[in-house]
Amino acid sequence: MRLDCRGQVLDLSEPVVMGVLNVTPDSFSDGGRYSSVDAAITQGVRLADQGAAIIDIGGESTRPGAAPVGVAEESRRVLPVIEALAARLAVVISVDTSKPEVMRAAVAAGAGLINDVRALEAPGAVEAAAATGAAVCLMHMRGEPLTMQDDPSYEDVVADVRDYLAARVAACRQSGIGPDRLCVDPGIGFGKHPDHNLALLASLDRLADPRIPVLVGVSRKSLVGIITGRQPGERLAGSVAFAALAVMRGATIVRAHDVAATVDAVKVACAVKRAGSGGRGR
Repeated sequence: MRLDCRGQVLDLSEPVVMGVLNVTPDSFSDGGRYSSVDAAITQGVRLADQGAAIIDIGGESTRPGAAPVGVAEESRRVLPVIEALAARLAVVISVDTSKPEVMRAAVAAGAGLINDVRALEAPGAVEAAAATGAAVCLMHMRGEPLTMQDDPSYEDVVADVRDYLAARVAACRQSGIGPDRLCVDPGIGFGKHPDHNLALLASLDRLADPRIPVLVGVSRKSLVGIITGRQPGERLAGSVAFAALAVMRGATIVRAHDVAATVDAVKVACAVKRAGSGGRGR
């Protein structure tokens, strides 16, 4: 399996880690820490050194209750960081955005992956993404960040999310985005109660065509806090446990704040999967 990130091919024969780089003042776990360009660049280099295969740069918080940010402000936050890291690092640079204008500018600055929590549903987003040549991650979200946790409900969360992602993949294919440029994300914590999230994590291998990579982000999220009773800065152990379990269930990309620990967890999970599939042990 591979992902074509505008000519930069990401080998997904084994799962990889996407490092989170929020350049926002209000993200739920690290808001404000990397809101200056210099601090963000330093952190991006650190994430790459720790083993991230992708660095995901976001300029608009999508935490529950978050207010939207305008195109100009989001661009001001992300573009200098994307340009600097793309020039300096060999890893794939991802932009976490739903705005067509930001997508185009970010790819022009060096991003090879568009990570969209709205799955290219914004007007003009599919066309913009298709024209860039970048890879795209399509995420499921019920509602909008400001209200998405206001009692979301599903008939069958696994079937609903699977069908939604399949429909968005089909829409992208019809717009000229090939399957080697697509991955999907069930959107843990985005318009879902804890039971919904757990059902999706237990069924990752049922959420997409086997040829389409599945990305999972659980790092430091409220689901970890609900289970463990820990605050966001204390959720490392729970987050890496979820990362390993996600890989065992079929995740190909794991999005994480704590990259070094998550890389180790992914390596351990991969070793167990290889042994279980007939890989030779010692």
